[in-house]
Amino acid sequence: MKKIFTSICLLAFLFKGFSQETSIAVQPKLVVGIVVDQMRYDYLTRYWNRYGEGGFKRLVGEGFNFKNHHFNYVPTATAPGHASVYTGATPSEHGIIGNEWFDVYTDKVVYCVSDTNYDPVGTKSDAGQMSPHRLMKTTVTDELRAYTNYRGKTVAIAIKDRGAVLPAGFTGDAYWFYGKDEGRWITSSYYKESLPSWVDQFNKGGAAAAYKKVWEPLYDLNTYTSSNPDDSRFEREDSRVFPYDLPELWADNGGYDIIKATPFGNSLTTDFAIAALEGESLGDDADIDFLSISYSSTDYVGHKWGVKAVETEDTYLRLDKDLERLLHTLDKKIGQGEYLVFLTADHGASYNPNYLTANKMPGGFFKSKEMIAAINEFTTARFGSSRILRRVGGGEIYLRKEVLDSLGFDKDEVEEILAEELITYDQVEKVYTSKMLMENEYQEGIARLARNGYHPKLSGDLRIIFNPGLISSGYSRGGTSHGTAWVYDTHVPFILYGSGIPKGSSALRSEIPDIAPTISVLLGIPFPSGVTGKVRAEIFGQ
Repeated sequence: MKKIFTSICLLAFLFKGFSQETSIAVQPKLVVGIVVDQMRYDYLTRYWNRYGEGGFKRLVGEGFNFKNHHFNYVPTATAPGHASVYTGATPSEHGIIGNEWFDVYTDKVVYCVSDTNYDPVGTKSDAGQMSPHRLMKTTVTDELRAYTNYRGKTVAIAIKDRGAVLPAGFTGDAYWFYGKDEGRWITSSYYKESLPSWVDQFNKGGAAAAYKKVWEPLYDLNTYTSSNPDDSRFEREDSRVFPYDLPELWADNGGYDIIKATPFGNSLTTDFAIAALEGESLGDDADIDFLSISYSSTDYVGHKWGVKAVETEDTYLRLDKDLERLLHTLDKKIGQGEYLVFLTADHGASYNPNYLTANKMPGGFFKSKEMIAAINEFTTARFGSSRILRRVGGGEIYLRKEVLDSLGFDKDEVEEILAEELITYDQVEKVYTSKMLMENEYQEGIARLARNGYHPKLSGDLRIIFNPGLISSGYSRGGTSHGTAWVYDTHVPFILYGSGIPKGSSALRSEIPDIAPTISVLLGIPFPSGVTGKVRAEIFGQ
């Protein structure tokens, strides 16, 4: 009897294990990837009591919230952020080392997705000349398309071109917004020879023009207690008080471009995403489709008004309502439990240094011109030439190897000498030479972030890490920026919700490159080609 009981238990255990194994790959009709540009993790908690039940709270309450989610590289910017989310890799692998960077081969600054080999579609502006040709690895969206034998669709949408082009990968379709006097969603001939009829109809329907209106706070200004007062000295003096009359400001602010720096940009993005669901028949058949949505306006608002601004709080309260509207539409069109959502960000943001110092915290503004002048003076005195520096910018220094060779200097030695000099500067925290970043597999700390952001064929010869709390002097009148290795720029949300996702949360550290392989395992598809991230076992109960 005991043997029979033991055999039954063993069979039950094996059956349970087998059934769990065979159910690992979920089959949602649609995956929706959401990136909220410049969303710090604490925007979830700071405004929590003001959010409704159907947006952020629904995702967190019914999904799985990774509370300790970080970028594991520097620089923290929009293009590398989107590329890392979708490739499951860092800039050291996927090659998108910034929004723009100095190209050592052409001696020019290049934009991450610009490509003059393709024509604009939907506009005559060169804003349509874009492609993913600088991306070096495949994306989770590419792998899903290949897995479905290209029957599954990928549609990527963002106000910013790079927020659409990079998530779409090499095989999806990307659409982005062009403002000025047009107010249209556009693409490039890399994707389409002409706009699909649903996009053309959306543009002709005047959806963008509907947001040419006054931006007033959703609620009484006295209720925005998580933010500084509306008329705060930490915002830009020329535009820091509600209401904002967009029709009045229209002509002097680039026409439709002004919508980008208001919460209406997020609403317009949601409108277009909902139109894409219908226009592309997403989730309507047996092959999994992918809809990528990047909410760019949170970044424009953050840059202009800053982390502690009423405008920023109001933008997130309105985004919460847009998310609720999107989820409600997905419920109706796709069906509850039939779609999978992830929400994350491409980087965080810093408090304005004036706010920091006013509250006795360390902060300041880059003294870029002074530092470049000092470096030039040092190199001229030390090496007898003012031509050693090729370019200084973005926390990187590029050297002229041909000049060093002609003077008889070893490049590695010059890098070391410069690093020793730079570390004496007040605003500099750490300096890494290209040799250090190529030869060392750093496992922790800022050095690891610098290594993960370094690409040997693209990056500069020295990487400078500035002190915490420093941003560009261009924000001395207000607003904020990002791009550093410090936690205010690295800590962002990551929430999984929907098909196959248990309710729960984790305080274990997770990282941006973990997203793509986790989605791949959930769907049972191959990993993107350059994956360095780890599958988040927490959602599998492990």
